[in-house]
Amino acid sequence: MGNDNIFRVILIDDHADAREGMRDIIEMNEEFVVVAEGRNGKEAVRLTEELLPDLILMDINMPEMDGLEATRLIKAKFPQVKIIIVTVSDDITHLFEALKKGAQGYLLKNLQPSAWHEYLQAIAIDEVPMSRELAFKLLQEFPREVQTKSKQSTLTGREQEILEWVAQGQTNREIAESLQISENTIKNHLKNIMMKLHLQNRVQLTRYAFEQGWI
Repeated sequence: MGNDNIFRVILIDDHADAREGMRDIIEMNEEFVVVAEGRNGKEAVRLTEELLPDLILMDINMPEMDGLEATRLIKAKFPQVKIIIVTVSDDITHLFEALKKGAQGYLLKNLQPSAWHEYLQAIAIDEVPMSRELAFKLLQEFPREVQTKSKQSTLTGREQEILEWVAQGQTNREIAESLQISENTIKNHLKNIMMKLHLQNRVQLTRYAFEQGWI
């Protein structure tokens, strides 16, 4: 996994020109190095088993096995590997399915390279605030009975408070400044929260906060 702030990346896309474009963007940032490329979901699973990367950029529509199924299989076996779905589609249902399979994020291929770098760095260091617009879209996708179902929370008062800040799109640093505690303390709280709730990322934490009616 990542060492000395170098993050190892695998690119998965069935089009060679798309992989080349992603590689060009990735290699503009010295913190990321592309260690392998694959053409479908099956190759993504095999390469992950062999190389155990930090990050995978995954297309959705590919032959033999699509990116969503590959994401599900990889996250079940290697939950620490971060996966970002990269696609030309901004269809919210694709994003929703990717997150349900365990993906950490979603990038559009037509975004500027600077936006890619900022987003990839945020994903790599677990600092991915969610925009209010995206949170609202995701909320609309959830069945009404899931939204209103009551859950017994095992969170402490402080953990619930931090979760509410996360759901409002605040970064760890911003939360630490607001609560006047260290950023490392916030990270430790978030790890505990995700373990208690059996969740994997900030997007899922935000969904949980919505379900509880906290925001």
